[in-house]
Amino acid sequence: MDLPLLPLAPTGPSPQRRQALARRIRMLVAVTITYNVIEAGIAIGAGTVASSTALIGFGLDSVIEVSSAAAVAWQFAAREPERRERTALRIIAVSFFALAAYVTVASVRALTGGAEAEHSTVGIVLAAVSLAVMPGLSHAQRRAGRELRSRTAVADSRQTLLCTYLSAVLLAGLLVNSLFGWGWADPIAALVIAAVAVKEGRDAWRGDACCPPSPLAATTPGDACCAEPPAGSGAPRSCGSGL
Repeated sequence: MDLPLLPLAPTGPSPQRRQALARRIRMLVAVTITYNVIEAGIAIGAGTVASSTALIGFGLDSVIEVSSAAAVAWQFAAREPERRERTALRIIAVSFFALAAYVTVASVRALTGGAEAEHSTVGIVLAAVSLAVMPGLSHAQRRAGRELRSRTAVADSRQTLLCTYLSAVLLAGLLVNSLFGWGWADPIAALVIAAVAVKEGRDAWRGDACCPPSPLAATTPGDACCAEPPAGSGAPRSCGSGL
């Protein structure tokens, strides 16, 4: 006896929810771009005054973050954002590589006898503010990107989270330099950040920022793009629960 076929319940977000998430991501991207433009101007200016390679590098990182956020904005401005996802991911990956290259060069110069940085109150305050602001922006964009199953939104949230790490490194370096005169601490820690940036850039280039959508995946909406694929399936690894 043939049994009637039951329709499968949709597991992904509804079209209305997808539109709401896309609007949220565009808003978060606009906030990120605005903040980073202001941050870049202050950091580069203060770094020039204090002869601080770390501050100038932090400002240039903000410029790179703007390019990453702009790639996401460009993608979600399209009627079908999925068609632009691969190109946007490549732009984000190149942004990570550019950041790693600059931080590495600047750190090596600082370690091999660059100009000794002076105390910068403006730099310390800026790093502290960024350390407070960036984690919230990264979390909100990552959450929306995961629910929407958008690799680019998740990859850009990683770029924003990396800014949090750089803010912590910058703050520690400026404070240690001001209090103890240990100018070598900042470039050493920055080299670790550069290594992380290379890894994130490689993942974004390969499209591993978030696993591909699966219509039949039995996941919760919040983790829709982050379930681990079955062992041996050959599917790319998900972004996991943390960045």
